[in-house]
Amino acid sequence: MSSFSVSSSEVDLGPPEDYGIGLSDVNLSLHRRKMLDLINRLHTTGVQMDMDLPMIAVIGSQSAGKSSLIESISGITLPRSAGTCTRCPTECKLSHSEAAWKCIVKLHIITDAAGQPCDVKNIAFGSPITDKADVEDRIRRAQRAILNPNIKSDNFLYDSELDDQSPEEAELSFSRNSVSLEISGKDVADLSFVDLPGLIASVGSTGKARDIDLVKSLVSSYIKKPSCVILLTVACETDFENQGAHHLAKQYDPEGKRIVGVLTKPDRIPAGEEARWLRFIRNEQEPLMNHWYCVKQPGSQTLQNGISWAEARSQENDFFASTQPWSTVEPQYQKFMRTTNLTERLSTILSELISKRLPEIHNELYNILRKTQEEMNELPKAPSSDAVGEVWHVVGEFISQLSKRLEGTSDEGGLLQKIRPYQDEFKCAIRATAPNFVPWKQDSQRQDMPDAEFLANEEDEQSMPKTNKIYVDTVLDHAKRARTRELPDNYPFVVQKEYIQEFTEKWASPSKFLFDQVYDVLKEDLSALVQEHFEKMGRGGTLHSVLMIVHEHLDAVTERAKEKVDWLLELEKAPTTLNVHYYSDYREKFLAYYKGCRDEGELTKKLQNYRAPHTHQPGSTFQQGVFKALAGLNEAGIVALPNDLPKLLPVDPMEPALAIMAGVRAYFQVAYKRFSDMVPLAIDHEMVRGLEKGMEYAVRDGLNLTGPDAQSRCQMMVQEPSTVASRRTDLQKKLARLHAASLELRKLLV
Repeated sequence: MSSFSVSSSEVDLGPPEDYGIGLSDVNLSLHRRKMLDLINRLHTTGVQMDMDLPMIAVIGSQSAGKSSLIESISGITLPRSAGTCTRCPTECKLSHSEAAWKCIVKLHIITDAAGQPCDVKNIAFGSPITDKADVEDRIRRAQRAILNPNIKSDNFLYDSELDDQSPEEAELSFSRNSVSLEISGKDVADLSFVDLPGLIASVGSTGKARDIDLVKSLVSSYIKKPSCVILLTVACETDFENQGAHHLAKQYDPEGKRIVGVLTKPDRIPAGEEARWLRFIRNEQEPLMNHWYCVKQPGSQTLQNGISWAEARSQENDFFASTQPWSTVEPQYQKFMRTTNLTERLSTILSELISKRLPEIHNELYNILRKTQEEMNELPKAPSSDAVGEVWHVVGEFISQLSKRLEGTSDEGGLLQKIRPYQDEFKCAIRATAPNFVPWKQDSQRQDMPDAEFLANEEDEQSMPKTNKIYVDTVLDHAKRARTRELPDNYPFVVQKEYIQEFTEKWASPSKFLFDQVYDVLKEDLSALVQEHFEKMGRGGTLHSVLMIVHEHLDAVTERAKEKVDWLLELEKAPTTLNVHYYSDYREKFLAYYKGCRDEGELTKKLQNYRAPHTHQPGSTFQQGVFKALAGLNEAGIVALPNDLPKLLPVDPMEPALAIMAGVRAYFQVAYKRFSDMVPLAIDHEMVRGLEKGMEYAVRDGLNLTGPDAQSRCQMMVQEPSTVASRRTDLQKKLARLHAASLELRKLLV
């Protein structure tokens, strides 16, 4: 089968009666010839793989006379002996020229040896031919080169050992790569087409069954395009319904808008069946918008004897002028017979379609180019030629970003912002371990204690969960049991120490919880950062390697941080403080608070609820008395507050227990604030800020970026996944074709 250049979404070729002059006219305008040259050059770029270009496709079943038709149009002889002419497309680019006749043969390569798309190449195959007699042999050699992609093409020009290669010995049965013929001369029409393999109905003993579908697929890839005009060749010597090319053409153009029918071998019509074929010429049978034509080519014996192109055309004219029933066909149908009429019509079709399609090609090419560039931009960054430098750069960017995250960022999702809620929760958990001392006996009917107002500015005492109550009589009994050789008014420190150890022992669990939460936040944030920087590097192995390295480094840092937290917990087992003033102040306040709670008289309540009188209101007698007492103490140089007055109450038999309770509770205030600060600080210093220390060395050493094999390792790391690499290669080739086509279009406008 074959193919000539054309296009349009639903190609309406116009009625055949309105012929015009056609591109074969030597007086054709320069502009129209430039357009034909443009389409030829666009085909040379391979852009027809990406968009629909104007094209005429000649199709036919084997032995339908397709090759003879091609020869009559192009004026050259195609190979026939070996059958290779049907095994790969042959592009024929015909152009009228006042210069001497010549033919340039090239190999148009669009797929590699495996049949996959490759960079489009147009390889010159030998020097220009000036003698038509040499064309057949050159084409035969070129077709062998196409079918044997693993052998250097020049070998088929000069190596005599390859001359006798049969089609069965070739590497490929068929190929999408084509032989390109650029033919010019005075008697050459302006036309372009691609000769495709003929459709196969069956294969012989040496053939391959898969070749039937392979050829059908190849032909379909051309004629399915809406801009392709289908030149359908049908042999009159064979029953019309048995010729598969017609069925395939109608499959892609059921209304016959793109099909130009050609009847071949009219001299072989069985006697008595002429009328049936005349119905096609009159467009009564299988009507087509662009009609049916009939041509008569020389027979095989005439070809062997040698006949010129002019002689063949003369014999054809004589046949239709003198042979029944063709010579007596109505005058209006005479223009549908003879090769020259067909060629002129095809020239007109081609020129009109190029003119119609050219503006659309501009827009389509621009849109495809833009979309392809967008697809290219969506791919990961292409690997650098400096693999080591690229890996080091990514590692450096990762370390820099990690440093910023660990230092702290202002965004809501910052690392420190994620950690802070757990730090606050930790502080509350430590605060909740405060000993819940009750300054009255266990069998007392009293329930709730008043708020400790001196704690109001420090923490929300009421919102804190309470531990189990420790009653004053229980504390006193514990103190008495603990006495050894102390004086009667003294109790051993071990009592306070044991109460202190009760709450400090509870600090391990909140500390571990905070530690684990910070570890999880760090690991998640670190993994996301590694993902961000290394996810698109190479085939994924680098990402997993870096994740393992940074997680191992995090675990090492975490172990050091855990040692610090354990050390702080160990310190708290020995109660002590140098913050004497802070401790003493709280001890006095708690002692006064507990004493005040124990006094059930009106005086204690009044003192606890005392508010200083306003200057413009005298207040109650009690308020005035307390105010005067406090003022008198201040005048005497004794600084006193209302909360201090309960200290003046009579001596309580539970005084030793109250003193122990006040001391333990005061120490808790000192210790819990110290501990709730130090543990988060230690975790932050050792685990958060400490994560950066040694991270860069760990990554570079773990990836072996400085060893003797650093270059090879880095090349493996940046090597793209095969799917991405393949996609990038395909898009790069597509962009190259599109840019080349765009350049050709711009030349037309210059």
